[in-house]
Amino acid sequence: MLDCKLLTDKLLIGKQISRSQLTISQGTIYNEDMKAELLNAIRPTTLIRSAKLIDHLGLDVTIASETFQHTGSFKFRAAYNVVLNDDAEEFIGVSSGNFGQALAYACKLLNRKCTVIMPANSASVKVEAVRSFGATADLIDVNVVSRYERLKQLAAEHPNAYLASAYDDQLVIDGNSTLGDELAKYNFDAVVVPVGGGGLISGIIQSFCRNGVMTEVIGAEPAMANDAARSLKAGELIANENEPQTIADGTRTLSLGKLNWPIIQNGLRTIVEVSEDNITTALKLYFGLANLKSEPTGALSLGAVLENREIFDNKKVCVVVSGGNVDAAIYAQMII
Repeated sequence: MLDCKLLTDKLLIGKQISRSQLTISQGTIYNEDMKAELLNAIRPTTLIRSAKLIDHLGLDVTIASETFQHTGSFKFRAAYNVVLNDDAEEFIGVSSGNFGQALAYACKLLNRKCTVIMPANSASVKVEAVRSFGATADLIDVNVVSRYERLKQLAAEHPNAYLASAYDDQLVIDGNSTLGDELAKYNFDAVVVPVGGGGLISGIIQSFCRNGVMTEVIGAEPAMANDAARSLKAGELIANENEPQTIADGTRTLSLGKLNWPIIQNGLRTIVEVSEDNITTALKLYFGLANLKSEPTGALSLGAVLENREIFDNKKVCVVVSGGNVDAAIYAQMII
């Protein structure tokens, strides 16, 4: 069960936030006019009850799919909130693809310039999507220069640009919390959420606390990109030495965000580490039993159920599919 009072007290004691800045369990997360515009811009999540999947798992599972969100993932919630709430004329983001195309589309809608720094091996569908919205895709070899080193270079060249983090930004957390606001209405016992940089799961935790919902939040992370799980066990933020090359490309981050970490540390029961095989199996199950196309990162939540089924017995479970942007060729190979 999520203990929001304990989470709030720990954040205050640890001076991660001041009481005047507190957004975990009281007050509003944004100006009401801005909130209305954000809610008008996003699409509500799609809830799917698949009888075939439920029978296959022997569990009470509901899918919350963000694959039908603008730009194909939850990232639009965050990106639109960032651009909406800052008056910069230019935004520079760092992304494997989903946040990049969401930021590009948000900038297009709100008439801003946009550059997205992306690894050269990002899914081509995501690179082309960034470009299709009129943004610049700045492709880099992460073995030669890190995304964040490149960000410093571009920041020096464009001093007035807003440097938009895909996860380590309060506006991102606030935007993502709108998904939690939707899920809070359904009285789930547990909600399983993919973990990369931590923006989505920290937003959902923040929302549940704000709405007085005690639903348990469980993280799902690739075993080969398990910095969040290791951090939770160690009680301190631990980073990967290099970007892990998991098939769940949306989780190829070095570490959780500094703003996300205290919320995750104090708001999660556990993070399930998911094997590459179970990510692939989950993706196949979505395709075969729910008629749903998920990207590998989006399949992490169901993969966590496959990995550690017993913790979900006799519970009303929601598995969040964070997005559906995947190259056709790669997807075809995975579902065979």
